[in-house]
Amino acid sequence: MNKCCVLFLYLFLLLSFSCDSFTKAEPPQALARVENSFLFLKDIKLDQFRDLSTADSVFLMNSLITNWATAKLLDQGARLNLSKAKQEEFGLLVQQYKADLYTNAYLDALVQKNIDTIITAEELEKAYRNNKEVFKLNEGLVKLRYIKTTKNISNFEEVKKRFKRFDSLDQFVLDSISLQFNSFFLNDSTWIKADQALLKINPQNNANYTDVLKKPNFVQLEDSLEVYLVHINAIRNRNEQAPLDYVRPTLKQIILNKRKLKLISKLKNDIVNDAIKNKKFEIY
Repeated sequence: MNKCCVLFLYLFLLLSFSCDSFTKAEPPQALARVENSFLFLKDIKLDQFRDLSTADSVFLMNSLITNWATAKLLDQGARLNLSKAKQEEFGLLVQQYKADLYTNAYLDALVQKNIDTIITAEELEKAYRNNKEVFKLNEGLVKLRYIKTTKNISNFEEVKKRFKRFDSLDQFVLDSISLQFNSFFLNDSTWIKADQALLKINPQNNANYTDVLKKPNFVQLEDSLEVYLVHINAIRNRNEQAPLDYVRPTLKQIILNKRKLKLISKLKNDIVNDAIKNKKFEIY
C-alpha cells in the first residue's frame, strides 16, 4: 500500500467515526480510543494491505480496529470484575511465564553451543537394545524394488535380466532408461510401509498379488495392460522388532534428548557454583 492509499484510508477512517469519539488531547494519527488507550496508525502492519483494493483495505482496517477495541474492553472488564487476589495470582503467573521464557531461551542457547551431536554406531546399538519393547511395529515393512511397464517394450528381456541381477551397472542402466517405465522404485535398501508398496503393485484382476509380500523373492505379475517386476529383499511383519535403520532417526533423538537433559543439569549446577564462587549468591 503506497502513502497515498494510507492517507486516503486514514482520512476515510477518521470520517467514519463520530466526531465525539476523539478528544482534543488525542495524539496525531490515532485511529481509535478505548478509555485512555489509543490505537495509532503506526501500530498497524501495513504490509498486509499490499495489493488490496480500497474497499478491502477499509474492511480490513475496520476489522483490525474492532478486534483491538474488543480485546481492550474485555481486558478492562476482567480487571474490574476479577477479585484482587485473582489478579495478583495472574500477575505472578505472568511473571513466572516471562521468567521461564528467558530461562529456556538462555539454556537452549547454551545447550546448542555445548552439546555433542556426534553419535557412534555403538551408542545406537545400545539404545536400540535398551528400547526393544518401544520399537514394536504397528504395521508391516518391506524392502523392495519394482518396475511397472507395458508388455510391448522391445527391450523387456534385457530389463528383466538387469532387474533380477541388479549389480551396480544394472542399476545405472535401469535408472538411465527409467523414462520408458510407467512407474518404478529401485531403492531396495530402504524400508517402506507394506501397505504403500501394495498400492504400487496392484495388477488388475489378480487376487494373489498380496502374496508377493509374504517372503523375499522375485515375482513377475501382469494384467491385460502392464507387467510388474517385483523383488522383495526383506520383510518385517506387524508386532515384530522394528529394524535398526528404520528407527535410527528416533534413536538419535532419544540419545540427544538424554544428553540435553544431562547437560542442562550440569549447566545449572555450574551457574549456581559460579555465582557462589563470585559471591553473587549466598544462603543465610
